[in-house]
Amino acid sequence: MKPEDRKPTGSVEKIPRLKWKRLLAKKWFFPAVYLAAAALILSLVWWYQNTQDLDVTKTNTGLEELIQEETVPTENTAEKMKLPVADDSQAEQAMGFYQEAGSEKSKEASLVQYDNSFWPHSGYDFARKDGKAFDVNAAMSGKVLRVEENPLTGHLVEIKHKDGLVTVYQSLSQVGVKAGDTVDQGDKIAEAGRNKFEKEAGVHLHFEVRKDNKTVDPGRYVNQ
Repeated sequence: MKPEDRKPTGSVEKIPRLKWKRLLAKKWFFPAVYLAAAALILSLVWWYQNTQDLDVTKTNTGLEELIQEETVPTENTAEKMKLPVADDSQAEQAMGFYQEAGSEKSKEASLVQYDNSFWPHSGYDFARKDGKAFDVNAAMSGKVLRVEENPLTGHLVEIKHKDGLVTVYQSLSQVGVKAGDTVDQGDKIAEAGRNKFEKEAGVHLHFEVRKDNKTVDPGRYVNQ
């Protein structure tokens, strides 16, 4: 074998010029070339985008953390019951809820004397030290169920809330709501007044909380 006949291993045999001319003359040749080139370009683009995405995820951009913080729902977003008096009203709690399991001293302090008898106190009383009237606010958002004047407990307002809760406001004056009204938490509904049942308390607000038609200690729900 002559040296010029030897072929390096892995070399490609050259195509004679006549064969190239025949290929170029074929109608399908150039479309096939274009399709092959387009496929190659798309493959390169796809590969480049994947490598870029991989680099971004490996980079500490903080984007993932930001998205997570924005999508995590806020916990404890439900409205919490507040005291029915404003912070600047100067009204303070004057009497608490009667606790059957409380100490003798606390139970004695939570009894109301009326008509020669003692009655367990069923809520919280609020009053000012100077005996003046103050605004009474809705402890929670809700719908006014009842507005009436009771001969013993004075003007009364009941507001229905979610989850079977009802708040009751007694010993009122200057009532500014009516049955069927919708109120927001903190809305003024009346002013503190007087009643016969707690005559010795003077100008005050009597506030009760009922859960599923049962009177409960307001402390179980206020600011909880």
